[in-house]
Order: sequence, then structure tokens, then C-alpha cells
Amino acid sequence: MTQLYDLHCHSTASDGALSPTELVKRAAENAITTLALTDHDTTTGLAEAKICADELGIHFINGIELSAQWEKVGVHIVGLNIDPQHEMLQKVMAELHIMRTERAEKIALKLEKKGIFGALAAVQKAATNETITRVHFANFLVSQAHVSTISEAFDRYLGNGKSAYVSTTWTPLESAVQAIRDAGGVPVVAHPLRYKLTATRMRKMLGTFKNAGGLAIEVVTGRYNPDEMRVLANYANQFELAGSVGSDFHSPDNPWIELGRVAPLPASVKPVWELWQ
Repeated sequence: MTQLYDLHCHSTASDGALSPTELVKRAAENAITTLALTDHDTTTGLAEAKICADELGIHFINGIELSAQWEKVGVHIVGLNIDPQHEMLQKVMAELHIMRTERAEKIALKLEKKGIFGALAAVQKAATNETITRVHFANFLVSQAHVSTISEAFDRYLGNGKSAYVSTTWTPLESAVQAIRDAGGVPVVAHPLRYKLTATRMRKMLGTFKNAGGLAIEVVTGRYNPDEMRVLANYANQFELAGSVGSDFHSPDNPWIELGRVAPLPASVKPVWELWQ
């Protein structure tokens, strides 16, 4: 049987469009054999997803995507095969929840200055007071016809440097990595090229990550082309990091990023799943 891994996706526990159960069912329809749910800064969807995965015969991996800070750059660290109840991980999640709540309040205030009211109550309701992300605000702006699409919401209001953008200092990279390791998990740099680092800065960040206990990077994601995957495979081998694959799926409305629609991991890279198998 061909094994198909997708080790990065999101549910309604953070900023995904599908419930954990709906997500796992879609994964099964797409022939995924091993799935990790990696919601932003929360593990609340894992128990529900695992029940459905067990019923459908999918090997389920407990995951999370932690918001972290390296120098002045926000980076995301995926944790795979974690113990969701571990005390240190719970502590980091609680701190990030406070940061996200404070950021949401500031975004709402900035939107009010632009004549857009009611955002905070709407996003709190949509997120059921869990992990509030900018996508929740984007959905609100679309629903109120202030913009036509989520991408327009970021281009006009929520993106870096826009009128409702709020800079946040997340948990230090080293702390995020340590929390994942303490919880028995594998820390993975998510979508490394998204941070738009120069090659020199990328090597510096990966060196910090490796020295902190980092174990893998995403070599394959829903957006990377073959040339980009070769670059990341080289980084993985240079820093002796395993390679991960994940669609970063959020919603069925985005046909370009679908669950399980990922290229195979380059043969030169050690697969991340070998670290827990």
C-alpha cells in the first residue's frame, strides 16, 4: 500500500474551515494514510480528530504549529508526535493565547478607526474564544462586504504594514523548540521560504533552530515548486535535519492547497516520520 503523508493542516480549532472530523474525512477521501493536525497554538482539535482517524484507519499524529520569534522575524514551528497535555507545552500555549487575544483587541481598535465596527465580538464568536487569527478578521471583513476576498483583506487591512496590522513579539524560537521537545515531539520549521530570508539569514536561523534542539524542516508544502524543494532539501542535508511534507491546508475553497496534494519527499532527505516510527 502506498503511504501518503500530510503533516501540516488546520481545522476550526484555529483558522481552518473544516471541523477536525470533517478534516479527517476529507483526508481519507484523498487517500492520506498518515495525517497530523497542526492548528495554530492550540491542541483542542486533536482528540476529536483522533477518534475519526481511528475509525477510518488513518494513522494520526498529534501536532501543533507554534508562533515563534527569531530575531525580529515571526516564524512558525510545527511540533509533530507531541504529548498535548505536557505541562511546558501547555504553558507556552497559554502565553500565546494571551498574546493573540491582545493582538485581536488592537486589530479591532485599528479597524474601528477605519470606521469598521463589531470585529472583536465577531472573531471571538467565530473562534469560540480559542485561537484568534488574522484569518478570522479577514473572514469578518468579507462577511461585512468591506472586501471581496480574504487576500484583499490582507492586502488592504491585515497584511504587514497595512492599516490594521499589529506587530507582535511571539515566544522565542528556542522556547518553542524546547516546549515541543519536552512534550516528546519533533520540532519542524514550517514553510521556511515564507519568511523571505536571504541565504545567509536562512543559514543563521536554521543554525539557531538546530542548536536549540530542532530536528526537521518542511521541504515539501502545497506551494513549493521543484526548484524550491531542491533548495530546502540542500538545507536539510547541510544542517542534518529531517524533511517533512505538509499541504498547510486550511479550506476547500483554495484549490491550490489541497489535503494530501504534495510532492514526494526528495530521496536525498531523511523522512521526518522515521524519527518516531
